[in-house]
Amino acid sequence: MKTIQKSYDALIIGFGKGGKTLAAFLAKEGWTVAVIEQSALMYGGTCINIACIPTKSLVHSAETNVPYHEAVNEKNRLTSSLRQRNFEMVDNQPGATVITGTATFVTHRQVAVRLADIVEEVLIEAEKIFINTGAKPVVPSIPGIEQSQRIFTSTTLIDQTKLPEELVIIGAGYIALEFASMYAQFGSRVTLLDRSATFLPNEDRDIADSIQTVLSAKGIRIEQAAQIEKIITGETADTIIYHQGEIQKEVSATAILVATGRRPVTKDLNLSAAGVQQDDRGYIRVNEHLQTTAENIWAIGDVNGGPQFTYISLDDFRIIRSQLFPKFEPHTTFDRKYVASSLFITPPLAQVGLREHEAVKQGYRIKIASIPAAASTRAQILRQTEGVLKAVVDADTNKILGCTLFCVNSSELINQVQLAMQGGLDYTVLRDTIYTHPSSSEIFNDLFGKI
Repeated sequence: MKTIQKSYDALIIGFGKGGKTLAAFLAKEGWTVAVIEQSALMYGGTCINIACIPTKSLVHSAETNVPYHEAVNEKNRLTSSLRQRNFEMVDNQPGATVITGTATFVTHRQVAVRLADIVEEVLIEAEKIFINTGAKPVVPSIPGIEQSQRIFTSTTLIDQTKLPEELVIIGAGYIALEFASMYAQFGSRVTLLDRSATFLPNEDRDIADSIQTVLSAKGIRIEQAAQIEKIITGETADTIIYHQGEIQKEVSATAILVATGRRPVTKDLNLSAAGVQQDDRGYIRVNEHLQTTAENIWAIGDVNGGPQFTYISLDDFRIIRSQLFPKFEPHTTFDRKYVASSLFITPPLAQVGLREHEAVKQGYRIKIASIPAAASTRAQILRQTEGVLKAVVDADTNKILGCTLFCVNSSELINQVQLAMQGGLDYTVLRDTIYTHPSSSEIFNDLFGKI
């Protein structure tokens, strides 16, 4: 095998949101930068290729009654376009190079890269190295799962051009619920097998109950406290055997989605050679500056064990940037006081800050406001009146402690609440602001008017 040696100011392993943004930025600052990505089909990272963007494209198609095969084609067109755009965003920068291959640490400053489809290796030396390899779905150990030809993850199911007639989802977290809602709207018969006895145990019960009612109305069968015993393969469908207490049950599946969590992608990195330590779940240990246990190596995005959101990876970039360039304000993970999240079921669920039960547990004196989504004129116009909106306010300070929005356009609305919380505004600001009409945001007049 021929070995080529190269040297760069910075080496970024993985093409995720934080890494690609950092690469383009450093190149514009005059640094020489190399970005290593295992596959040309992953230029741009997980989000645009196999996660956020393709799934939200499918969700939109499901909501607008686009036939499934056309929805998959549109998803593929979109991701292909974004993949090329992201590649050019980095590779077209003077001083930046994209290398397709598998990276393995030799020392804390040297990485060997086995090039894709070429019997050649590149030995790269860099002053600063950033690990941005992300995470991937976990496939649990279940008797019969390895023999089944109908097992999918969130990555592989969205590439199937034929809609599953009977989709069984193992798990009931955000990915599981998003796929359940989407595929039910496309026309699949969906069953959720949730090992927890409580549906969405982290949510307040009024919110969880509302979500369960909406999903059930879509025809989704939700089985709580489902302990899976085995999978029996068949010619036209598999059978999943599970228990609920002492009762044995079974369900037929033409496709089985495994949505039971994710794990960091670190297998080929040989992190010990670089002195980079991992925690007991395999995530790379970092401090508030995202520095690893090796002085010149940082970890960005899902691989560092932080919240697994694309916008967190982008904020990781800001943290790194503030260390490398003093002209930027200091920034660490400690600055992340309020991080909003969205679950793209229909309607979407969005949340920021504390839920009611969390605020009570922390000892706050609170005031609660709650109204049905149907109170929104905009929701009436859009004919999407399912759901509920809820706010939690500190009774002593009038500051917003948290907000949960299960309604149309909640993924946009939650950002306004987050800004108000970040700015330390009283809830009365959102209550008394003059909004356009008819808009989704004017519902804040009514919601916070209930305090």
